[in-house]
Amino acid sequence: MSTDPQEPKKVIPIQAAPADDSEEMVSLYAAAKKIYPRSVEGIFAYWRWVMVAITQIVFYGLPWVEWGTRQAVLFDLEARRFYIFGLVLYPQDFIYLTGLLVISALALFLFTAVAGRLWCGYACPQTVYSEIFLWIERKIEGDRSARMRLDDADFSLKKLSKKTYKHTAWIVLSLWTGFTFVGYFTPIQELLVAAKDWNFGPWQFFWVFFYAFATYGNAGFMREQVCKYMCPYARFQSAMFDHDTLIVTYDAERGEPRGPRSKKTDLAAANLGACVDCTLCVQVCPTGIDIRDGLQYECIGCGACADVCDTVMEKVGYAKGLVRYTTQNAMANKWTTQQTVMRVLRPRVLIYTSILMAIIMAVGVSLAMRTPFKVDVVRDRATLARITENGGIENIYRLQVMNASEKDKTFQLSVNGMKDIRIETETDVKVASAQSHWVVLRVTIPYGSAEPGSHKIVFDIKDALGHDVIHEKSVFLVPR
Repeated sequence: MSTDPQEPKKVIPIQAAPADDSEEMVSLYAAAKKIYPRSVEGIFAYWRWVMVAITQIVFYGLPWVEWGTRQAVLFDLEARRFYIFGLVLYPQDFIYLTGLLVISALALFLFTAVAGRLWCGYACPQTVYSEIFLWIERKIEGDRSARMRLDDADFSLKKLSKKTYKHTAWIVLSLWTGFTFVGYFTPIQELLVAAKDWNFGPWQFFWVFFYAFATYGNAGFMREQVCKYMCPYARFQSAMFDHDTLIVTYDAERGEPRGPRSKKTDLAAANLGACVDCTLCVQVCPTGIDIRDGLQYECIGCGACADVCDTVMEKVGYAKGLVRYTTQNAMANKWTTQQTVMRVLRPRVLIYTSILMAIIMAVGVSLAMRTPFKVDVVRDRATLARITENGGIENIYRLQVMNASEKDKTFQLSVNGMKDIRIETETDVKVASAQSHWVVLRVTIPYGSAEPGSHKIVFDIKDALGHDVIHEKSVFLVPR
């Protein structure tokens, strides 16, 4: 029987002594124990660190990339413009955000149906930063056993220095993470100058420290508690799983009965399975579960248990794969890898893939064909229709012309929809690159040329070259 303190134990309700003959208090609360994940090497650990490197290079590096004279990726909330390399998006482009959210949701459904919680195990920020913080902890405090001894030791100068060193490194990384995150919403070069002079505005100050605190707390202290109790994905993942979903699975038929033995032990004679009951699969698990108990909602699919189990199997001379990525049907029916892959490509997955690709193509085509300017037409409600000195009927309109390109442009305005309708004010509007400009238009018709009431009209706005044209509808009011 293993005595590892991290190995899961059955939770038995603690019954207090009866206060009297009729009352009895039962406690159903079990205090959570700190998890000390052991470091592990293997193919899945390698890919986890590859994903850590990719995600963090993108996150920390992207705000510093320049595109022309501006930051390549900047979500300027104050100016209400989103810059994504060559794209300039306005609030009116909200449909693209909707498309992105739909794509993300369908991608999550697809990846989960194919291979379980890949996002959680390899790319989720909680997993990524927990992995980074654990790496710092190992470098400063040592391996799993050393960390456990340090935490159990009495207070000393050595313990204080190591803890201080670790938390200082965590805080510095957290502050840089918060600073980088805010750099996506405030030009990061300006933010850096403000940081050097300690001249943050209240908005920047709050969010830098808020996200730094969130990173420090979630990755440094809460870790698996976020995945187990705060993340909703753990709760509804089973709705997206089926028996043909690739998950981290323990081969109970091959592994049981488990127990320690020497390398020379005859398994058949000793009535033992391949599992040596070393509990290393529990010790490396970032959420502290025992994969041998079957699929559990706490499992994030990182594959650490598969890596360490393969290492043990190699040492004792057994075949690898006692813990591996496979499906429940493949395990039960003893399918080959090819048979498993063929069942993974089932109708559900193909439907998800088809819908996802269709939406990606639709969003891509829409962006490619997107007109590089936008127009909003607003009738001036402060000024009703009136009769002018020249005997015409006049309506006032305010047009907002938004130039979504990276070049200064001149736009030409015209109106139609009624007999002899025309614009009395300037019809050429100059708008700087990635800027918007409000223009007031006076539109008139000859008196008596239209019946009293509301009449539909259309404003035509085109660039000076006439390549792109926008038609905006409005109404012209004729007084009685």
